Formats: sequence, C-alpha cells, structure tokens
Amino acid sequence: MAETTELPAGRGGLARRAGIWLEATRPRTLPAAVSPVLVGTAFAAREGGVHFGPAFACLGFALLVQVGTNFANDYYDFLKGADTAERVGPRRAVASGLIAPAVMRRAMIGVFVAAFMVGLTLLGQGGWPLLIVGVASIVCGVAYTGGPYPLAYHGWGDVFVFIFFGLVAVGATCFVQTGRLSPELWLAGAGIGALATNILVANNYRDVETDAKAGKRTLLVRWGRGYGRCQFAAAHGIAAAVPIGLAWLGTLSPAAGIGLSAAALLVGFRQVREQARAVTPEACITLLGHTGRWLAVYGLALAGLILGTG
Repeated sequence: MAETTELPAGRGGLARRAGIWLEATRPRTLPAAVSPVLVGTAFAAREGGVHFGPAFACLGFALLVQVGTNFANDYYDFLKGADTAERVGPRRAVASGLIAPAVMRRAMIGVFVAAFMVGLTLLGQGGWPLLIVGVASIVCGVAYTGGPYPLAYHGWGDVFVFIFFGLVAVGATCFVQTGRLSPELWLAGAGIGALATNILVANNYRDVETDAKAGKRTLLVRWGRGYGRCQFAAAHGIAAAVPIGLAWLGTLSPAAGIGLSAAALLVGFRQVREQARAVTPEACITLLGHTGRWLAVYGLALAGLILGTG
C-alpha cells in the first residue's frame, strides 16, 4: 500500500489538497466530456429544440463520468501495479501517496453516484433508453480498469472511448433536447470520438513499457508503437473527413466543411509528426496536452459551424 503524505493544515493545506484532487481529475482529458455535449447541443439548436436545462445536465453527467473514470483508473491501476515508480507520466494521486486508496475509492463511488443522480433528471426528456445508456456509461467507467474484465487491460479502452465519448455523448445530448436522432449526429460523433480516442493513444504511447510489465494489454502493448502511430493518424483522418461528410449531407456549407477539414488535416499532420518525434516522457506529456486542446478546439469549431449553417 502507498504511504499517504500528511498534508499541512490551514489555508495552505486546503489549497494543496484542492490542487491534488484537481490534478486527479486529469484536466487534459476533460475536453472528451465537454466537446460532444457542445456538438450535440449545436445540432439541437439548429433544429430549434435547444433546452438549456437538459443540455447542462448532459454536460454535468459527461464530466462526472469522465472524472469518475479517471478516479477509478487512479485507484485500480495502483491496485494492479500499473502505476509504479517506473511510470514516467503525470503523477497519480494514490500511487504517489497523496491520497489513500480507500479515500480514492470513496471519491470514485461518490462521483459515479452523483453522475447517476444527474442522469435521472434526464429521464423525463429521454425515457427509459437513457437509463440504459447512463447505467452502461457508469458501468463501463468502472470496468475501464476495474472489475473481473477491465476493458483497458484487454485492449477495449479505445472502443469504450470512441463509443461513449463520441457516438453516445453527441447523440444522447441532442436526443434529450429534440427527441430525434439522425445520421448527421452519428457522423459528428465519430469525429469527436476519434479525437477523444487519440487522447488515450497519446497516453498509452508513453506508457507502453510499464503497461506491459503490469499486464495491461492495451492495443499499443499488443501491436507496438508503430501501430499506435497508424491509429493516431487514422483518427485524425476521420476527424478531417467528418466535415466533408456533414457538408455533403447539408449540415455544413461546402466552404465550412472544406475549411474545417483543411484545418483538421493541418493539425493532424503536425500532431502525427510530433508523435513520431516524441521519444522522451516530457515530449509525450506535451503531445497529450496538445491532443486534448485540439479536441476542444475541433468540438467548439464544429459546434459553431453547425449553428452558423443553421
């Protein structure tokens, strides 16, 4: 078990504790929760059905599931030995002894319970299908690194991120506001999900050696960093193709679709080159930050263009 660091009392101690918990939420990953809600709400607004109460509830649910998943990852990776002194990424709260495992476990449960309660407020708009989606999101958040078959340890983490932080998040956000789903939603969700998956790829790219030692069989552990570079590039390609597809379907104007696609190709090329040159832990951490920020910018730009075309 990790030795928990004794934190000082008083204002300084409180600020430090708050900083530790903020770091444990992994802010670089939070665009994966915010971007799909922005895009889904933009679709709802375009159809004249935007409702800010459900929209904010979707945002709260997505953020809580993301934070809960991160807390679960911190807790279960420590228990399974994936977070050791050999790990080179940002510090993990439990493994570093900053938060006791039992405290992190209680925090994880509390965040997921809060997510469930927020999700219940959406049943009036979306009905029982949303209950299934919400419960599945929370169960998979725990099962990402916990339970008898942890998804991330068997190479399913990428699929989880693409589905729940791409397709499901965009589609459900629009559905609770309009009661409708459309092919355009799934297409936009694929672009958001692809870039959200790249956050995971950037993280796993850095941790290949330590993940392999811990038995965490991510796709990069199974097939190597060369595969990781191909998946990373392919995800950027999907994100660049989505605006063209949305323009073809009439969701975006041709100029908007081509413009965002060209920007996505440019950023994608730069990030693929950055990944190929990321041979140090520091470079990989920088790439992770750039990947998260690009998802935020892409989601904001896509949402703005959807609103502008509408």
